[in-house]
Amino acid sequence: MRLHVTSVFVNDQEKALQFYTEVLGFKKEKDIPMGKFRWLTVKSKQQASDVELLLEPATHPAVEPYRSALVKDGIPLASFAVTDIQSEYNRLQEKGVNFTQELSEMGGVKIAVLDDTCGNLIQLIELPT
Repeated sequence: MRLHVTSVFVNDQEKALQFYTEVLGFKKEKDIPMGKFRWLTVKSKQQASDVELLLEPATHPAVEPYRSALVKDGIPLASFAVTDIQSEYNRLQEKGVNFTQELSEMGGVKIAVLDDTCGNLIQLIELPT
C-alpha cells in the first residue's frame, strides 16, 4: 500500500491552482473536467514521487465548520517539508504570503504556518538532519 492522493479543500480551484503552483512552486499534474468542478492535482517539482495533492472543492457541508475550527485554533490542515525553511520563508514573504505563525524552532524542528488564501493554514517544516 502507498500514499497516492491527499486533499486540501479549497474555496476556488483556479485561485488554489495559481497559489499552489505560482507561489508555493508545485506543478500541475492532472486537470480533468468533472462537471462543475475538476479533478485538479499538483505535485512537488523537487520530489520524485507519485504522491499528488488534490485541490478539492470545499462543497461538502462539513468542510466549512471543520476548516473554520482549525483556522480559529491555528491548526494547519497540511504540512509540507522543506530543506531550507529560512530561504523558503523569505521567498514566500517576498511574494506577499501571509504567515499566521512566524518562523520558529522547537526541539530542533523549524516551522512556520501560512494562509493558503483558499481557506486553509499550511505548515512548512524543516526536520533536523
